[in-house]
Amino acid sequence: MPLILSDEARMVRETAFDFFRERSPVTALRKLRDDNDPVGFSLDLWRQMANLGWTGFLIPEEDGGSGFGMTGLAQVMEASGRTLAATPLLSTALLGASLVSVGGTDAQKAEYLPSLLAGEHIFALALEEGTRHAPDRIALAAEQAGTGYRLNGQKTFVLDGHIADTLIVAARTRGGITLFLVPGNAAIRTRLSMVDSRNAALVRLDNVLVGPEAVLGRVDGGADLLDLALDRARAGLAAEMLGSAAEAFDRTVQYLKDRKQFGVAIGSFQALKHRAAQMFCEVEMTRSAVIAAVSALDQNANDAAALVSLAKAKANATLLLCGNEGVQMHGGIGMTDEHEIGFFMKRSRVALASFGDSRFCRDRYAAQMGY
Repeated sequence: MPLILSDEARMVRETAFDFFRERSPVTALRKLRDDNDPVGFSLDLWRQMANLGWTGFLIPEEDGGSGFGMTGLAQVMEASGRTLAATPLLSTALLGASLVSVGGTDAQKAEYLPSLLAGEHIFALALEEGTRHAPDRIALAAEQAGTGYRLNGQKTFVLDGHIADTLIVAARTRGGITLFLVPGNAAIRTRLSMVDSRNAALVRLDNVLVGPEAVLGRVDGGADLLDLALDRARAGLAAEMLGSAAEAFDRTVQYLKDRKQFGVAIGSFQALKHRAAQMFCEVEMTRSAVIAAVSALDQNANDAAALVSLAKAKANATLLLCGNEGVQMHGGIGMTDEHEIGFFMKRSRVALASFGDSRFCRDRYAAQMGY
């Protein structure tokens, strides 16, 4: 598998890097945090992203998208990771678009996809119920109620859940897991304050009634849909983490060149050179792992799940390293909120735990490889 990008992917990459650098720098995230913005991201910025076609990369052409695939979307997510941009890319353009376009009926696609593509409809996957990623441990109950279902239970750490127009709820039915499309205002939603200043919510469903038209995919067949969407989410988040790690590395190297002690740049000290070299190597290895993962997903390769698990595990370790080293090598100023390098360290903690921490991903990789 060639670990290089096509001309089209490189073009998307350049456009996305310029877009986020100019319109959503790290200062934009700081302002959202300091203003306690009720949405948590810029709706105007999201519509601009939709106008560029990024919301349609995972939606087939026959449904109004471009069908560019994960390789294209990963370039956008890496660029967003560079500036820690708060957007619904992961919740809506990736998870929402994947689940509805793959599992939705013609009626569901007609109802939801046009507004998703236009940047006018936000989705959120309500999956997690514990403190760790465990997609097979679903307790939220969906009981038969006439021709429909009654939903009862709670979900935690729902990305963009407090503002989502539609929740995609994973529930336990008699024969397995079923996904339901639930209006966001039908749930009791509590916004969570995350260390990285990004969006998440606690979602509670109390006797929420939905009709049979709310089922996404097959009854009891939601696990297969989740497998596909979650692998895309892990790969997409790994791409975002790659961007954040690369940015933390670049900022740290620049600081090593600018900061002087004893009359010389501290980057001339051998110990710091070694640490910077290690960061560089880890970032480049992560880049190769991410390209391999998204390419495998686009090609429906047999080893896609293994490569995705490898990419997320590698991205977890690399962003953790670059975030920590960035703060440490910036010294005292790196520990202050005034300096932006600390934002990358904080982001590493939340991204690492999302959709599978390192232990989860290594275990899954081992299982995929037959161990």
